[in-house]
Amino acid sequence: MTLQQLKYIIAIDRHRSFAKAAAELDITQPTLSALLLKLEEELGVKIFERSNRSVVPTSIGRIILLQAQTAISEADRIEEIVAEQKGAVSGPLSIGIGPTIAPYLMPWFIKKYTDAHSEVKLSINEMKGDAIIEALRFGNIDIGIAMSGHAVTGVKEIPLYTESFFVYMAKDCLMKQPAFNPADLVHEKMWIMKESQCMRESTFSFCKARSIGRHIYEAGSIETLIRIVDINGGFTIIPEMHLPFLSESQRENVRPIEGRFVSKRSISIYLRADFIRLNMLKSVIHALQSIIPKKMISPELSQLSTT
Repeated sequence: MTLQQLKYIIAIDRHRSFAKAAAELDITQPTLSALLLKLEEELGVKIFERSNRSVVPTSIGRIILLQAQTAISEADRIEEIVAEQKGAVSGPLSIGIGPTIAPYLMPWFIKKYTDAHSEVKLSINEMKGDAIIEALRFGNIDIGIAMSGHAVTGVKEIPLYTESFFVYMAKDCLMKQPAFNPADLVHEKMWIMKESQCMRESTFSFCKARSIGRHIYEAGSIETLIRIVDINGGFTIIPEMHLPFLSESQRENVRPIEGRFVSKRSISIYLRADFIRLNMLKSVIHALQSIIPKKMISPELSQLSTT
């Protein structure tokens, strides 16, 4: 049994498809099938149940795959230790990021990071918070960026930034006062995202209280919500990082949330607790710090980047 064989079965499990796994591994599908059969014969067990429609791990196969992932991760750590000792920032770097965070960070992050670190093979995937934590635990990604509060045993959380939410209202329901009070819009429409607007209970405490005359439409993005408001009236809630994306006329429709309804969201970086690529982490932090407004950046992040 070799590390290469273990990488093959991990790829098969990840894609649940011989064709897709073979494409990732840059080998032919018949070759991959033959290599799997050889490993199964060597171990004397069946790792996958195969049919024309699916490839699913057997009960013993799931255990083997977990151990294979551990073995690959530990082997990769040898190279990471050497690179860290040399102070190098190179090699593969896989980042998982929440879909309602990515639009504000990733376009500029990719530009700045690839320009500064051409020897890093960067891979970025949009994933929900729970999926990010799961991917970290199984070693499928190196760094996660998601809403704060997802950390579990074995995963470390580093606060990244905190931003306020603002109300975006249609022109015909704008108030003269400079701030927004939900009590003033009891009979207006509130439009929210399907994924709870990526907002925690502090925001939805007033949303739930507004049950009279309220219509909720579950959209898939902030941009869609804004267009819905522009055409249909009512209001929605947008993160501070979205403000630069608004046109000059749209910015006139923005109001802060006042009093006890003040709402914010916090974003964190997530790592495995045994993550050792400190130089790589610092390179990511430096790139993010150049994008995020300074007033939003957490003190913990600034302190970490200077140590």
